[in-house]
Amino acid sequence: MHKIPESVLVVIHTPGMEVLLIERADRPGFWQSVTGSLDALDEPLLATATRELFEETGIVADGERIRLHDWGLSNIYEIYPSWRHRYAPGVTHNTEHVFSVCVPRDIAITLSPREHLQYAWLPWLEAADRCFSSSNAEAVLQLPRHIDS
Repeated sequence: MHKIPESVLVVIHTPGMEVLLIERADRPGFWQSVTGSLDALDEPLLATATRELFEETGIVADGERIRLHDWGLSNIYEIYPSWRHRYAPGVTHNTEHVFSVCVPRDIAITLSPREHLQYAWLPWLEAADRCFSSSNAEAVLQLPRHIDS
């Protein structure tokens, strides 16, 4: 089954502007925020972000203590050629919808070992520098504008 070329990016941060990055298992050295594609064309973006946040980190966005914030921002980017086999033939671009979530620094993180090798909490500017994806780096750099939303 082919991936849907529509996804979410979830920037996880603390009140002190530390950002959680996770290292991809299939690409060691590639650090990113939580990302993931819709499971179905009609899956709501918030549901995708909630699911991916839990699957990749174990963090549960309960809508009360831990709330996802939809930035209302979408990025369209070219899919890396090495990952295009995951999509239908001829699909070259993905639309990514940006979310953020503020969590306590001491929250438990449980990585999916088949997806990620390790995680790191970094000051937001350092996190932006470590992101392999330019759209992920740009989202981290925009975090101060969205911290109170």
